[in-house]
Amino acid sequence: MSEEKPPQPKLPPTNALDNSSSHEFGNWFEYPVRVQPHHTDYAGLVWHGSYIAWMEEARIECLRSIGIEFVDLVAIGCDLLVVELSVRYHRSIQLGMAVVVKTRMAEVTGVRINWDYAIVSTDGQELYVTAKVSLVALDRERGKIMRQLPPSFKDALAKISALNNN
Repeated sequence: MSEEKPPQPKLPPTNALDNSSSHEFGNWFEYPVRVQPHHTDYAGLVWHGSYIAWMEEARIECLRSIGIEFVDLVAIGCDLLVVELSVRYHRSIQLGMAVVVKTRMAEVTGVRINWDYAIVSTDGQELYVTAKVSLVALDRERGKIMRQLPPSFKDALAKISALNNN
């Protein structure tokens, strides 16, 4: 008599996310990327780590767009460390394709800053990756988490928060 195997756990369906329309990302910062050979594996598909690098680039450019230069944060002794990362891969991206990395600051709680990401086709019809990243502010000199964000940084983040809520 053969034993029945218990059913394997399944990921939730992604079809609800597959047809995301551009209005869902209305107040998100957009960072265009074209897939270069160094972004891919031997099969010409984007290597999973490339997506994370693109998300960081998009976040840095988003901050720059509101007047925060990362180099200035470092100069005042503040670094932003990734403490949590969640990535969901929906579809592969291939060599030569153009995509858009969309990002927005989701929430600031004390010195923790949460960001949302979506990597989509240039026409917004295909969803390739969704992700969430949590950062904390670190005092570079002491090597410890800051008790509060530097005032200039906190003020600039308030600007981006206001943009996201409109």
